[in-house]
Amino acid sequence: MTLAGRFMKPIVVCDFDGTITQVDVTDLVLAQLAHPSWREVEQEWARGLIGSRECLKRQMALVDASAKELNALIDSVAIDPHFESFYRFVRRNRLAFHVVSDGFDLIIRRVLKNSGLNAPLHNGTHLFSSGLKVRGRRLESSFPFSGPPCGHDCATCKVEIIRRLRSRGNPVVFIGDGLSDQFAAQVADMVFAKRQLLAHCRQNGIPSTPFETFAEVQAELAAILDRGTAYEVARRRELKASTIHSKAVVAV
Repeated sequence: MTLAGRFMKPIVVCDFDGTITQVDVTDLVLAQLAHPSWREVEQEWARGLIGSRECLKRQMALVDASAKELNALIDSVAIDPHFESFYRFVRRNRLAFHVVSDGFDLIIRRVLKNSGLNAPLHNGTHLFSSGLKVRGRRLESSFPFSGPPCGHDCATCKVEIIRRLRSRGNPVVFIGDGLSDQFAAQVADMVFAKRQLLAHCRQNGIPSTPFETFAEVQAELAAILDRGTAYEVARRRELKASTIHSKAVVAV
């Protein structure tokens, strides 16, 4: 990320499954509560035969669980131990923060609430994800942010959302871990990556910063903000000195 021109605070866009959480919650739900054929659908997606939208729609239809059973499993999920500190850092520095995920709103909100993070995650503003409702022992999925339309048939079109968030010119920082993040990594201004996303970035020459926990992301963003603040202070000093000089010339 460069600081050329007027410094603008970055917008932070973050994946959820396997990034904020220590495990992929969707995969956990499928492994514990779905018919084993969900893995066959996963292989179709991994081979590029279908997009994540079709993949998730078919997989979630294979789940057989009540709301109580689903919630009990969700409640076992732990988040990155440094995420809470990172989120406080983001709020303290007034950085726009958005969760953008192929995962499901019902799960995302419950995990964050269980972690004590009652963040302002409202669909279409700070949370862009797939939708999920429990109907008896079946799960009904929806994909309100999959378009318009996503050429890759993604459950959530992260590229379109990043472009929308960046409309005022602020640079976008993306944080992710999986192959579902590959298209977002291509358009973000700065990428923090781990696991499959890191491997993908390295294989395809996409600049990225490796990380394991949010402590590392926080440290790097803090350094960027410090450099940006120093740049802005210097710029204002130059403007002030130029103004004073101009007034002095006019007075003469």
